[in-house]
Amino acid sequence: MKYFVYFLILVLLSCSSRQKAIKIKGSDTEVNLAVNLAESFYKVNDDFIVAISGGGSGLGIASLLNGQTDIANSSRPLNEEEINLFKARSMNIYTVVFAEDATAFIVQRDFPVDSIDVATLTKVLSGDYKTWKPVTGQDIPVNIYGRQSNSGTHSFISKKLNIEFSRNAKEMNGNAQIMESVRQDASGIGYVGAGYIAHNDNKEQSVKVLKIIDSTGKPAVSPLDETAIREHRYFFQRPLYQFIAAASWAKVSSFIDFEKGPVGQKIIQASGYYNVQ
Repeated sequence: MKYFVYFLILVLLSCSSRQKAIKIKGSDTEVNLAVNLAESFYKVNDDFIVAISGGGSGLGIASLLNGQTDIANSSRPLNEEEINLFKARSMNIYTVVFAEDATAFIVQRDFPVDSIDVATLTKVLSGDYKTWKPVTGQDIPVNIYGRQSNSGTHSFISKKLNIEFSRNAKEMNGNAQIMESVRQDASGIGYVGAGYIAHNDNKEQSVKVLKIIDSTGKPAVSPLDETAIREHRYFFQRPLYQFIAAASWAKVSSFIDFEKGPVGQKIIQASGYYNVQ
């Protein structure tokens, strides 16, 4: 569906010079949500066209820096190097937090445990545990399916656990590839945006979403538990950012207002994400 939307966007852009074109690039975590928002925005603002592509938070931020997009979707804040680059080019940037997300850790559907504590997960993802034996009793190798280093989700997990990922971790192109790889691998563990699997029974049934036990020893929490997310009880939840070039603000402000309005907030919830509290 989303590829049809992209094609339609390009056709409409070529057919009308009167329409206002907004470009959004970046986070794969946010791309499906951005498409849903853009489709509904266009229904009430048909003088706008919103073109959306993913590629990772780092790519979106680099595109903003190079003047190739109006909005950079990012699942992480700007790092110090990026802040300095924007300053060096005298580019003023607006920051919008438009939704919250949770990162889900997934395993094959018949994986023998339902939850994992943060300390154990740290050892798994860093490569300290080479096999699943300390976790499940099965002496089979751990296979990690993750994202490239320019991914905001990769950066988020690395910082949250204060680790470098195992050198054997496989770098995948996005949520769909990670999901499919884990589905076929009894030794696999991966991470995806909870919004990617929430409200989609087929995706959710194809894998198991692990509950997370934080360092306080409180009961395990699922990233699909909306009450827990609202109460900020899930260890891997985070804000979702949009960085906007000041020069583009006048053009994109209507879209930002739509996101924050009642229709946009309903779309955010229906897409498996959470409204900013």
